[in-house]
Amino acid sequence: MSTLPLVALVGNPNAGKSALFNALTGARQKLGNYPGVTVERKAGRLSLSDGRPVELVDLPGTYSLSPASPDEQVTRDVVLGKQDGEKRPDALVIVVDASNLDNHLRFALELIALGLPTIVALNMVDLATRDGLELDAAVLSRELGVPVIPTVAVRKRGLDHLRQDLERLIDGEAATPRPVSAERDFDTLRAEARRIARAAIVRETASRRWTAAVDRVALHPVFGLLLLLGLLFVMFQAVYAWSEAPIAMIEGLAETASRAVSDALPDSIFRSFLVDGVINGVGSVVVFLPQILILFFFILMLEATGYMVRAAFLMDGLMEKVGLSGRAFIPLLSSFACAVPGIMATRTISDPRDRLTTILIAPLMTCSARLPVYAVIIGAFIPARDVGWGIGLQGLVLFILYLAGIVGAMLVALALRMTVTKGKSGGFLMEMPKYQWPRWQDIVLGLWQRAFIFLKRAGTIIFASTVILWVLLSFPRVPDDNPASQVDHSIAGRIAGGLNVVLEPVGFNRDISLALIPAMAAREVAVSALATVYSIDAGDDEEKLERSLGERLKDNWPLPTALAFLAWFIFAPQCISTIAVTRRETNGWKWPAFMVGYLFVLAYLAAGATYWTATALGLG
Repeated sequence: MSTLPLVALVGNPNAGKSALFNALTGARQKLGNYPGVTVERKAGRLSLSDGRPVELVDLPGTYSLSPASPDEQVTRDVVLGKQDGEKRPDALVIVVDASNLDNHLRFALELIALGLPTIVALNMVDLATRDGLELDAAVLSRELGVPVIPTVAVRKRGLDHLRQDLERLIDGEAATPRPVSAERDFDTLRAEARRIARAAIVRETASRRWTAAVDRVALHPVFGLLLLLGLLFVMFQAVYAWSEAPIAMIEGLAETASRAVSDALPDSIFRSFLVDGVINGVGSVVVFLPQILILFFFILMLEATGYMVRAAFLMDGLMEKVGLSGRAFIPLLSSFACAVPGIMATRTISDPRDRLTTILIAPLMTCSARLPVYAVIIGAFIPARDVGWGIGLQGLVLFILYLAGIVGAMLVALALRMTVTKGKSGGFLMEMPKYQWPRWQDIVLGLWQRAFIFLKRAGTIIFASTVILWVLLSFPRVPDDNPASQVDHSIAGRIAGGLNVVLEPVGFNRDISLALIPAMAAREVAVSALATVYSIDAGDDEEKLERSLGERLKDNWPLPTALAFLAWFIFAPQCISTIAVTRRETNGWKWPAFMVGYLFVLAYLAAGATYWTATALGLG
């Protein structure tokens, strides 16, 4: 163990700590690992102003002394003198980002309270000045009770001053902070950090003051949550209000193509394949592309403006109440697009119980693949009228469905954290980006990527599933002297008839039972499956063939059945891809099987409760 004085560089991630370490030590660095762990130890020699050498160690960045990863554990153990093979530092240099002071000071206060000789390096002051923020280091020093040195590590500014103060600190000439005996909780430290940060401000631009004023509303525990719910409500209203014209255009194109093929080809299996399988099947899913693009337009806008991180902050309090770590928010948010990347994003969650809980509830987030299912049922059974104040009933129902998925996920998380993944959740800190106008090029590119992904699914998974279903519905062919319908006589019809014995008590019919099987390949296939079933069932009846899928559903399903179908899809297990990625991320089939099992039970109970209640109320 080195006999040189040991100084530890410590601070939040992205504070410029490594840049300061490199500026102070130059090429005199040594890399290794801490004993017993795979965390890298980065140390170097620092020459004080009088030429004396000091060993400087760059500790892993962390947000607090409550570790959530092996790296953060090492940082805590080193500053507390508990790390094997490392003596306790003789002094600390706490590196804070001048432009993000209130977030970084919270951890600084926690470190200063340890009572070690300490200097605060107020780093990146040039970027803070560029953003219109000027700070008074003397005021900050007085509030913290330790020396505060403004630095710009990448330009080596303030380093001489830092060396001089560090020399006095090691020689015992500078005041040592008085240890704080009473342990202060997270909220107390955060409030104190914000007070000190405000006291140190000399000047700030109007844009920074405007950001702070907006955040006082956007991050308020009551008004901020109301704002978030309001934005989501407007988003779902727009999904219906803005999509009517483009949907009608796509439906018109599909109808024209179907009629053209029917007129050009004689009655045959091949014509049935093109009309019933390809055009009516795949086309019934493609028609919902405008609604998916509208949904993602809002999501991309919220991300680009910097609001999405604020939404994460608001949700963190709710998630903590159900035992989830705030780190789960981003994976769950990703699951609104698709559960597969959402589950993969849980790799950022270090606590195994937190990560497993997040994986198990990710399928409850309403992914974009559910939107076509919701849209066709809502369009068929929910009247397109206002309920007052310009609020559309269809958009309101869609909002309730998305909200039901979120509430369901939170309740399941609470149950899991009390049983199979029992344990305390970890803390979570985040840095707020600046509000900014979105770049329209980025929005357009994001929408193009979503459209490409959706159409690729329509041309591959959905097309293949629809073709397989068409084959199962078309064979064996019903004899001319047999009064049975083609669907009842087919292989798929017989399979659905057997499955319907289990599903009939919750209000499902043969057609729904049939659609649920291929829906395991992709959620949207449920829509194309229903379209294919009714197209084949119509035979040569021109009047039935010209009717939309929504009109046919309304003719064949009572309202309680439609509502039960919606309830089923809130909880029903995700596609095969989700099950496969869950198996990969959990290294076995135990948890995927558990996930599929509990989701099927929830879906069945939710559909049954909805159907029985709606029937008892006399709906439909």
